[in-house]
Amino acid sequence: MNAPLDKVETIVVGAGVVGLAIARALAQAGREVLVLERGSDVGQETSSRNSEVIHAGLYYPPGSLRAKFCVEGRRALYRYCEERGVPHSRCGKLVVAANGEEVPALEALHRRALANGVEEVELIDRSRLEVMEPALAGTQALQSGSTGIVDGHALMLTYQGDAENAGALVQCAAPVLGGSLVGGSLEGGATRLSIGGDDPTEIETRLVINAAGLGAWELSRNLTGLDPSTIPPRYLAKGCYFTLTGRAPFRHLIYPVPPEGGLGTHLTFDLGGQVRFGPDVEWVEDVDYHVDPGRGAAFYGAIRRYWPGLPDGSLEPAYAGIRPRTSGPREPLADFIIQGPDETGHPGYVALYGIDSPGLTSSLAIGDYVADLVA
Repeated sequence: MNAPLDKVETIVVGAGVVGLAIARALAQAGREVLVLERGSDVGQETSSRNSEVIHAGLYYPPGSLRAKFCVEGRRALYRYCEERGVPHSRCGKLVVAANGEEVPALEALHRRALANGVEEVELIDRSRLEVMEPALAGTQALQSGSTGIVDGHALMLTYQGDAENAGALVQCAAPVLGGSLVGGSLEGGATRLSIGGDDPTEIETRLVINAAGLGAWELSRNLTGLDPSTIPPRYLAKGCYFTLTGRAPFRHLIYPVPPEGGLGTHLTFDLGGQVRFGPDVEWVEDVDYHVDPGRGAAFYGAIRRYWPGLPDGSLEPAYAGIRPRTSGPREPLADFIIQGPDETGHPGYVALYGIDSPGLTSSLAIGDYVADLVA
């Protein structure tokens, strides 16, 4: 950016996969868009610290935003990846019941998937499971043929390219420090951003989309004129991942029947075949991406419920991610929260909270939804 901007029509705060998808949709709809990202590059937080799975839509309550956006977004994402050459693989997934006690939960998951309109999903018995994945232990499994994996970084760069080709500007190292909501605009030091060695800049805008992920709550709290009661509670669910030294004998992604608070310690792989396990769930107060090697001990027990042949000493700490949530421990998983002007109380402010999994899968659908919301 050669000179400070004094005014811009629309600001999207956050250049993760959802923020970039929103910016893309808004720019392609003809809006002037500036994306502000506090990190030194796009997608350095939640968007780059996940399993990179394209979810089918198995888990979420029918009628919820998670279910709606996951199914719509997954269909759109596969089309988009094929059209734009974004690396991906429709590898499929198996959700495995380790014993007969877990079969009712697996059957309930199947019913929920059908209610959500998920395609290519069926229950398979032990005999079929042995043929499909001989190394896998389990009584029964739910096969999801529409689950896949994607190169998340390539996807974000493609979204960014689309947005910029439509006239948007993406500015990194530009943290939004605060502002004041007045009518349909931000005034009085609305947005301060740091660009290299330049002095902080103030920008006035007609519309702000808060897609700041982990920072969404802080941004809203720092906006004077916003009713604090519109800001939901924030909980942080840390998840650690461990990689496998060597290769695993599986062609599908492998998931356990989901426990409380997450999807269980599942087996995924990237497009290069590197196998990783996780995430686990640890409720934390602060953002901390350190992976404690000691947590690996619990991974062995969890993984051996469906892969008894996991070798001793084969797991190495990889990375951690933080899932922003609006529900906490021992609470049902809350839905995505997308507040339009009616909910925020300001015609110039839209806020997104608790956009974790399946946020990547849902990104195109969320982008279209927000664009329609402010049209």
